[in-house]
Amino acid sequence: MKHVTRKPILGLTMGDPAGIGPEVVAKACAMSEVRRACRPLVIGSLPVMERTVRSLRLPLRVVGVSGHGDAIGRRGELPVLDPLARPLGRFTVGRVGKQTGAASAAFIIKAVRLAQLGCLDAIVTGPINKEAINLAGYDYPGHTEMLADLTRSRESGMMILGGPLKIMFVTTHVAVKHLPASLTTKRIGKAIRLAHKALREYFGVKKPKIGVAAFNPHAGEHGLFGNEEQRVILPACRQARARGINASDPLPADTLFGKAARGAYDGVVAMYHDQGLIPLKLLAFGRCVNLTIGLPIIRTSVDHGTAYDIAGRGTADPGSMVEAIALAARLAARRK
Repeated sequence: MKHVTRKPILGLTMGDPAGIGPEVVAKACAMSEVRRACRPLVIGSLPVMERTVRSLRLPLRVVGVSGHGDAIGRRGELPVLDPLARPLGRFTVGRVGKQTGAASAAFIIKAVRLAQLGCLDAIVTGPINKEAINLAGYDYPGHTEMLADLTRSRESGMMILGGPLKIMFVTTHVAVKHLPASLTTKRIGKAIRLAHKALREYFGVKKPKIGVAAFNPHAGEHGLFGNEEQRVILPACRQARARGINASDPLPADTLFGKAARGAYDGVVAMYHDQGLIPLKLLAFGRCVNLTIGLPIIRTSVDHGTAYDIAGRGTADPGSMVEAIALAARLAARRK
């Protein structure tokens, strides 16, 4: 008898209804490669998804569902679970709004609960707007912190993958002038541990080699250009090595990322947002994926924002959403 492997059920949150989330989700779900990889369940506004699919003229029939089950995955259908108590009211596409921010949060909360119950094998999140969710009363700087709170995760962080690079971040959305004070041995040590955990548990690297980026030019040049390397980064690297983690000393970022791209390191710990995102997007713009490490559930996401400036025009590239779905499906299959 032929063994049939069940395709994973992925919960795709629509993201901010006023942004490009509905469009990239719908476009991705219309692709055969996505259907081959998983059974998608969109968690979002049913009327918005119906309008989106209709305006894009996609070969999909939107079907409202109340839960997961055998109905998920039928050819030509796009199942949508709408968790809102009342249908989403009128809103302006491309504008920040309290109502759309509240809806964005409701989609995430529902997806997390379903994943925790085992109804979903993984979740893939569409882009949200931080100002909008804050207007709605959710005081989080982004998805990662919200997901950590919802799942009561003790330690979590953001890894972004693109091309040959897998990068863990010590800080993300921090003003450059506040970065020196934000870098602590504790935070850097956490990022190194999470990178090690991700490479072992998600990507099967038995003994990951992790390159740790310096903060200053030339790794500070023995204090000539700054002392963060000696003061906070090197102690974190040494503590990690004492725990059996193969982490480098702080290395000049201008050469580290090139070496990692050529395979010298399995992953990189970047000190701040642009330090890691510039090489990632140079190598894999539009195809990068955000992976949250440290949660009890699998969560991937697009690497872009709501793109209000092009929302509703039908021109959004679904590439990052497709990659996020593909990665979530692979990781979910590995866990079975």
